[in-house]
Amino acid sequence: MSAFGALLRAEGLVFLRDKASLTFTFLFPLLFVVIFGYLMGGVGTASGAKLGLAVSPGVDGTRLEAAIAELGIAALSQFESTATLQEAVADRDVDFGAAWDGTTLSFVYDVRRTQENFTFEELGRGIAARFDLANQGRRPLLDVVPEIDGGEPTADWFALVVPGVLAFSILSAGLFAVAGHITSMKQRRLLERLVVTPMRPVALLAAVVTVRLAVVFASTLVTLATAVALFRVPFHIDWFGYSVFLIAATVGTMGLGTLLTLAVRQPSSASSLANILSMLMMFLAGIYFPIEIMPAFLRSLSQVLPLRHMADVMRYVTGVMDMSAARFWVICGVLLAGGIVLLPALSRYVVRAERR
Repeated sequence: MSAFGALLRAEGLVFLRDKASLTFTFLFPLLFVVIFGYLMGGVGTASGAKLGLAVSPGVDGTRLEAAIAELGIAALSQFESTATLQEAVADRDVDFGAAWDGTTLSFVYDVRRTQENFTFEELGRGIAARFDLANQGRRPLLDVVPEIDGGEPTADWFALVVPGVLAFSILSAGLFAVAGHITSMKQRRLLERLVVTPMRPVALLAAVVTVRLAVVFASTLVTLATAVALFRVPFHIDWFGYSVFLIAATVGTMGLGTLLTLAVRQPSSASSLANILSMLMMFLAGIYFPIEIMPAFLRSLSQVLPLRHMADVMRYVTGVMDMSAARFWVICGVLLAGGIVLLPALSRYVVRAERR
């Protein structure tokens, strides 16, 4: 067996025996997707909204029902009174309610659904406007046709979160491959045994890169399959672009991991620094909430974070966000070039038993 083959086999066995790495690489992204999918899937969209309607006895609700139908509410349930409607909203049998007594049109919301109520309130305003025009015997002057620019028309908040979680898992796998795995080998004095052999430092990093690439492919595919199977996320994956990006991002983030390793004196500090950096980027790169709601200085800061652009590319290759081909290749090229330059150049300083 060649020296590289022996290193590759050893790295594979080490990873499989490392329960912490297996958990962070495979289980955490999967748990995030499942938890967020069940808790917040569909938040921010009106396509699945269920409306409860209570029309007082003796009052004609035909025009109101027609106005509701024009807005494309997914499901309409009739209730005998406002009291029963309020109970249904509180029990979440319906998402929100409308009560019409012939004089006043009132809407009922559940105050606990703080994130979704914005969407329901917008629907309520639309119903009220259409109903008001119908009572005047008029129609809207303009027919509004929504055009989605820069994304998938059926994509919701959760469809944007899943690629962001995948990008974060790639970042973590790359950073901790060097800042965690290599420094752990130093602490356990395993590198001392390797450096006295004819092994070239870059050969060890090449073996680590190869194993991490296989792990990242497997982990992201499992997470994608889970999101599609459980939550019917509308992905349209460009498999060529997906493969190119995973290779470039894994190599690039491993190059960043080598820089972190050189930035600290104690090997154990490298893993802590990588953890802090990755968590900061997760909150500032628009993984779980839109960058647009951040203050201007944080939006500017997010532009220089690798995870911000990695998340955008992952959304692009999964078909939920648009991007120019030039930007895609620039981001992939910068990540790949950074890793190719940093890994060989810094391998002699990283893969050694003691820092000098």
